[in-house]
Amino acid sequence: MLVVTGRETSESVKQWVYRVLRRGIMAGGFEPGEPVTINGLAETLGVSAMPVREALHRLVSEGALELLDNRRVRVPDLDAEGFEEVLEARVALETRAAERALPFIDDLYLARLRVLDGLADQALAARDFGRLVEANFDFHRCLYTARPDMVTLPLIESLWLRLGPFMRRAGETLSQTYQVDRHAEALAAIVARDAEALKAAIAADICDGTGHLGRGHFERVAALGRVG
Repeated sequence: MLVVTGRETSESVKQWVYRVLRRGIMAGGFEPGEPVTINGLAETLGVSAMPVREALHRLVSEGALELLDNRRVRVPDLDAEGFEEVLEARVALETRAAERALPFIDDLYLARLRVLDGLADQALAARDFGRLVEANFDFHRCLYTARPDMVTLPLIESLWLRLGPFMRRAGETLSQTYQVDRHAEALAAIVARDAEALKAAIAADICDGTGHLGRGHFERVAALGRVG
């Protein structure tokens, strides 16, 4: 379900629509393969069709959405091989980003990360999975951007867009698939200034959450295909 956030005073309608839709895809507000329509989104957001059309075109160019032959738009539905490729790229980029950010994390920045981790814990306890997914991304984004002029964030976010539709599934069964608090491990590694432990925690966080649930999804699809 798409979560509609308030418009910032500095944002145009076009910028706001793009931000809301982009964050919605990234946070799992749309299912893999789900069609999206200009009129439906315009009604949900309370805007005209034009800014929605422009936002969808931009998201298609970023690979977050897929344009079909009949000019309809849908959320891409990765196959198992594509999912593993995107997941591996995410691990490679984010572990390196965490390592490069570590020297820049001071006590004040560490406190910000702890607040974001606490918000994720609260969302999990409340079973608010949309908020949980967003808090998880906010934690990761905050960590990586501790390094000034961090240039790989757009690449990382493009991968979040591709994997976003799986994230809500990850949240809904997180109690079964995420037995170890990897964010706590990452915070401990930051305190210890242990780059290798930080990289291991980030890699495990990605694989235990999105990775496990994505693979489970493809296993269920394969099982249904065998039954059919």
